[in-house]
Amino acid sequence: MKLIASLTSPYVRKTRIVLAEKKIDYDLVLDSPWVEGNQVAAFNPLGKVPVLVLDDDSTLYDSRVIAEYLDTVAPNNRLIPASGRERISVKRWEALADGTMDAAVTAFLESRRPDGERSPSAIERQRGKIMRALKAMSDELGEQPWCHGNTLSLADVAVGCALGYVLFRLPDMRWSEQYANLAQLYEKLMQRLSFADTVPQA
Repeated sequence: MKLIASLTSPYVRKTRIVLAEKKIDYDLVLDSPWVEGNQVAAFNPLGKVPVLVLDDDSTLYDSRVIAEYLDTVAPNNRLIPASGRERISVKRWEALADGTMDAAVTAFLESRRPDGERSPSAIERQRGKIMRALKAMSDELGEQPWCHGNTLSLADVAVGCALGYVLFRLPDMRWSEQYANLAQLYEKLMQRLSFADTVPQA
């Protein structure tokens, strides 16, 4: 299989971390929907990365769909509980983290619009979402070592990618100074090769 990917996308990072934690071999194909002449839309009609191209040339897109597929086809190192409240808890964490990434991407893209077209109020609205999400993450994590249970799960993967992306694109938000428990979690995650090898690159 191969992964159509951009090195700056937090959703790609989440997928690459899942692939690494599940020890699944794949070919990384770099392509960006923001580069003229890109081929992303040939694999995903929405023109977004990541896209997982399977061995039969069928494609999966959206990091949530890809993560769930990978966790199902490789039973080792399960990242998502099979059913019940535990599964919903992990998926809820993922939704919160993905929403944080959505807001951070939107704020960053808006900030890069030309003068006169940029909307400061739109940026502040997205930053407000991020700050509320970070507080919710911190409150729910509390003193626990992991977001869910006693070992790494997709909840931690998603939260780690969200924290890393805010650090990458919106460093002035300085979330690590305000939320020490999130900073400790991120530091622990960064000790894993799956995280260290996928740090976003401009």
